[in-house]
Amino acid sequence: MPGPPRRETPGLFVKLVRDRLGMLTEAARRYGDEVRISVGPQTLYYFNHPDHAKHVLADNAENYNKGIGLVQARRALGEGLLTSDGELWRAQRKVIQPVFQHRRIAGYAGVVAEEAERLVTRLRERAGGEPVDVLGEMTGLTLGVLGRTLLDADLTAFASIGHSFEAVQDQAMFEMVTLSKVPLWLPLPKQLRFRRARRDLQRVVDALVAERAGRAGEHGEPGGVGEDAVSRLIAANRGAADMRGRLRDELVTLLLAGHETTASTLSWTFHLLDRHPEVFERLHAEAVEVLGDRSPAFEDLRRLRYTTMVVSEAMRLYPPVWILTRQARADDEVAGYRVPAGADVLICPYTLHRHPAFWDRPERFDPERFAPDRSSGRPRYAYIPFGAGPRVCVGSNLGMMEAVFVTAVVARELRLTGVPGRRVVPEPMLSLRVRGGLPMTVHRLG
Repeated sequence: MPGPPRRETPGLFVKLVRDRLGMLTEAARRYGDEVRISVGPQTLYYFNHPDHAKHVLADNAENYNKGIGLVQARRALGEGLLTSDGELWRAQRKVIQPVFQHRRIAGYAGVVAEEAERLVTRLRERAGGEPVDVLGEMTGLTLGVLGRTLLDADLTAFASIGHSFEAVQDQAMFEMVTLSKVPLWLPLPKQLRFRRARRDLQRVVDALVAERAGRAGEHGEPGGVGEDAVSRLIAANRGAADMRGRLRDELVTLLLAGHETTASTLSWTFHLLDRHPEVFERLHAEAVEVLGDRSPAFEDLRRLRYTTMVVSEAMRLYPPVWILTRQARADDEVAGYRVPAGADVLICPYTLHRHPAFWDRPERFDPERFAPDRSSGRPRYAYIPFGAGPRVCVGSNLGMMEAVFVTAVVARELRLTGVPGRRVVPEPMLSLRVRGGLPMTVHRLG
């Protein structure tokens, strides 16, 4: 396979630490859709074509386990749904899947609408004043939705949870770039912060489990009550040798994945709407026409067509799942190239979504790409913001409904504008975040 010569390895390692998106973008530009990248002792097989993604993620998915980054992230996240493999992953997926059934997602619409209205109330009070950190506001909103829907719990009591997740993400990426070669006991500032975060998240999980156990006792049901994620996980792990650890791993993963990706998507959406006022005006008009002055209901989702196109285009440019890593279990062949057993394989939605062969003027923000007449001939795997294949994000439908409803409810009443002179930079962590937050000024409409 073509790729950078080994003499470029030191520079590639620096880019892996400082500019992962730039490294992969440049590699695809210089060498094409199949690139072999050597970074220290690791050789990465990077594939950047819809057919490659289909083969690795779907057609031959059984031959691939979770790869570089997520393997190392197990030291930070444990064996949750995001990092586990094989029978453990299948069992975890089976336990959690019913929480995301269509009828249950429809039932969550009212909670999403309520949380969106609360957000608008908070933002309206800040209109015309100092800038608001939109990323922080969206994180609070998505945690509120997650708690009330999947967990049947109030997460507002755990004010530190957002900072703890930042520390866990930092450690997970540190584990990736250092290949887990740095002992966890070393008193590095990053690792000390991570240890405090792990203790805090264990406290949160213990509190959720204890609250559910107390509620079950009141109802005379030792196995827990309800069909929410906490109850299902308690029932599935009862009797496990390390039940407390298992619940911590699975609930921490659910807490992280259940709010982080949607908060990032919403932040990028409002940043792009600020940059493209003509798109905002059309989206605002649709929100007023479809919703009037009422809260959205599940049936409105299919009527908010342009809003859905806007969110889809935001996720094309800034996919919440920006990288998908796999490790080959046995020899394989992709695009005519041999992929040996044990090889680390990369599929990067960020670069795939900007592939000029499948996207006209790929750097341009154009929601009309997702109009039916323009998207019908596009390869299915040219657009994979939630991953693909058996391991596609289990919460993608809930996340999409949440992003569409919140975008419409906010844009119906408010315009958010960026701070002049401030650069908005993507930060590729476990999701594609906005680095350093997203300060924006709130303006009332009408």
